[in-house]
Amino acid sequence: MFNFTRWPRLSVVLLAWALSVPALAQIPDNVLVVAQIAEPKSLDPQAVTAVNDFRILMNVYDGLVRYQDGALEVTPGLAESWDISADGTLYTFKLRQGVNFHDGSPLNAEAVKFNFDRMLREDHPYHDTGPFPLSFFFSAIQETTVLDEYTVQFKLDGPYAPLLSNLAYPTGLIVSPAAVQQHGKEFGRHPSGTGPYTFKEWASNQHVIVERNADYWDGAPAMETVVFRPITDANTRVAEMLSGGVDLMVEVPPDSLQQFNSNAAFNVYEQAGPHLWFLILNLKEGPFADKRVRQAINYAIDKKALVDNILQGTATIATGPTPAAFAWAYNDKLEPYPYDPEKAQALIKEAGAEGAELTFYVTEGGSGMLDPVPMGTAIQADLAKVGLTVNIETYEWNTFLGKVNPGLEGKADMAEMAWMTNDPDTLPFLALRTAAWPD
Repeated sequence: MFNFTRWPRLSVVLLAWALSVPALAQIPDNVLVVAQIAEPKSLDPQAVTAVNDFRILMNVYDGLVRYQDGALEVTPGLAESWDISADGTLYTFKLRQGVNFHDGSPLNAEAVKFNFDRMLREDHPYHDTGPFPLSFFFSAIQETTVLDEYTVQFKLDGPYAPLLSNLAYPTGLIVSPAAVQQHGKEFGRHPSGTGPYTFKEWASNQHVIVERNADYWDGAPAMETVVFRPITDANTRVAEMLSGGVDLMVEVPPDSLQQFNSNAAFNVYEQAGPHLWFLILNLKEGPFADKRVRQAINYAIDKKALVDNILQGTATIATGPTPAAFAWAYNDKLEPYPYDPEKAQALIKEAGAEGAELTFYVTEGGSGMLDPVPMGTAIQADLAKVGLTVNIETYEWNTFLGKVNPGLEGKADMAEMAWMTNDPDTLPFLALRTAAWPD
């Protein structure tokens, strides 16, 4: 599991960028080519955690509910309606009738029960097709009951305000039980959902192709084919965009924004988003087992310089786990740790950690991080100024997740990470609940 127990306050990413180049692209009009930062880890929505995967999955699957376009308001999806008991512990969903998965099997209440039991019950025959790293989104569900063919009910262990929002998150997308039963642990390479696009092909390190679902229950989409290409190097993504090799680019390097903004052949779309960047620290061993060293690096990192010089104003400094995008839940009275290298040095000396050597995992891209390597290098330089030696190890996104997700114990002292949350309750639950504290 991720160790989110302590938070160096890095920047909240407020910009999600997409670029389209109809004037330059040499691609058929009915095909959209999207440049991604890596290939997906899996196409099983319940087994992944990253935006890089979610962009594909949201086109192949549907959830019981979904977010309203451009907002985080929950609207009907595969469930056409729902009721919540007065005490907030029973959620009853009425499903749309006549909806089929891409493999031809029917969507019904049994299929919904299969999905949540697979994630939440260790004795379920297909629980071993996981792991399911975000199943805690639904940990309040005690029991899933089929009331009739198209009615399913969740019984909670208590009121849980984020449930509807969590159901709209990609982890709540509904997969075909028949496909899971057929492919087992390989289901993530053979996805079947109810979404607007059907899976066609996954050529490793080349592309994932999805095709229009002409029978989509909510109306067939406009594009016939969407191709997701993994292009790990940011400069190569920019070059492909400029040459017309891709139609849509995400996670644009800040250094390239002006270049595209000033070119009439490109459209730049900007939107504030609920994204948080932070450092994961190894609290179980090494220097960060001492709170004073954790406090010291928060004083030592010049976060304003990261935002201004590397991210070029595309972020703001975080003061806690709730992004400013959630205005109703955000406390604008909180102040971040100030940049104070002298205080950092004093705390390091007090903790007896002078001259400590740290291993720092840095991703080459992913989870909405626009410039993770330059950010990591800047953090390395800031910590060197207070007497800490930082050794950076960089990895491609999926390799990075394979190293970080099991925990840093015995491997590293710190790692970059980012999180795009759907609800302000999610990050505090993940980071601050007692079960997340180290032994």
